[in-house]
Amino acid sequence: MMLAQSFAPIVGGEERVVEDLSRELVARGHDVSIATLQQPGGLAPTEVAGARVHTLRSSSYRVTRGNQDTERRHAPPAPDPETVLDLRRVLRRERPQVVHAHNWIVHSYLPLARESQSALVLSLHDYGLVCATKRLRRKDRVCSGPAPVKCQLCAVEHYGAAKGLVAAFGTRSSESRLRRNVDVFLPVSSTVEELCRIREDEVSQVIPNFIGELPAPMPDDPRLARLPDEPFVLFFGDATVDKGAWHLAEAYRKLDDPPPLVLVGRCYIDELRDRPGVHPMGAWPHRLAIEALRRSLFTVAPSLWPEPFGLVALEAAAAGKAIVASDIGGLRDIVLDGETGLLVPPDDRLALVAAMRRLSGDPELRQRLGAAAEERAAAFGSEAIVPRFEQAYELAVANRRARAGASST
Repeated sequence: MMLAQSFAPIVGGEERVVEDLSRELVARGHDVSIATLQQPGGLAPTEVAGARVHTLRSSSYRVTRGNQDTERRHAPPAPDPETVLDLRRVLRRERPQVVHAHNWIVHSYLPLARESQSALVLSLHDYGLVCATKRLRRKDRVCSGPAPVKCQLCAVEHYGAAKGLVAAFGTRSSESRLRRNVDVFLPVSSTVEELCRIREDEVSQVIPNFIGELPAPMPDDPRLARLPDEPFVLFFGDATVDKGAWHLAEAYRKLDDPPPLVLVGRCYIDELRDRPGVHPMGAWPHRLAIEALRRSLFTVAPSLWPEPFGLVALEAAAAGKAIVASDIGGLRDIVLDGETGLLVPPDDRLALVAAMRRLSGDPELRQRLGAAAEERAAAFGSEAIVPRFEQAYELAVANRRARAGASST
């Protein structure tokens, strides 16, 4: 059973990973169900590609409604009473051998871990195991690691006073219990494994996100008419400071006669909406975002935080597009500098300008890097990655049985 805080049709890297993995597992003969939080508007389907979808209520959402994401609901780093109750009902109905959790919703499973007897696998898509903001970034730098007062101050600055204190306390107080109950950790990159401080006595397997076949072209969607008529550079994903959207816009201003810069994703920086040459499209469905990707000259992923993986870079590679990316975090696992794209130091605006200028003016380089990127993307295909999840599930079941045997003696 997949356990995810949000799911399709919510658009995001984590949601796509859960949906794609569920679809692939069903195709390989596994019985798959998905438990996810109810989203605004009750958007979750009841079934996706043979996987049953169960929705879970959230008490914390109603309590903190005034400070919530209006498009998706997030789980707290602590058990949510209503989520626990609903999850108990789903577990009794499904009786899964393996619960594969994604994100903080795992905390609502922990009170049920003993009675469910299911093996617990936890994918680490970010740094939420040790960091209340999940970013491991403090005062515009990569954080040196958790500490009580520092984490509280950082969480309050990020979330606000009430929610920040709850997040900081919950993350810190729940970490040891979570580590005791997880049978196998699945960090999405070696960076995540390192920065989450996975210990030698903990079972961990780095399994990157995978990419299936990209959605078929959809050239007739009327929203595509909003794209510039001339060739453009693409940033897709949430336009936030951490992901380098502001940094990119400032670098873009220094280019002479640049191609248009298109932003596909939720824009959290209002000042970008009126920038000359910048075209914010807002959140588009995944199929439509991929269509914009196909039409772009190249893409840019100028993250300032240690990006845990960087699914947008992998999708760009699969589409045969060169990419300019920050030399940080999991992006380094995907982009080979000078071979499939160009890596630049994070927060080095002059280097970013130079890389964009170079790709903008060199069609042959774009084609060469894009072709090599598409070839490399095959190493992240479902046929290469999904069997590694199956092996991790088998290992988790064996670990759970060994623990149960040890506790009974």
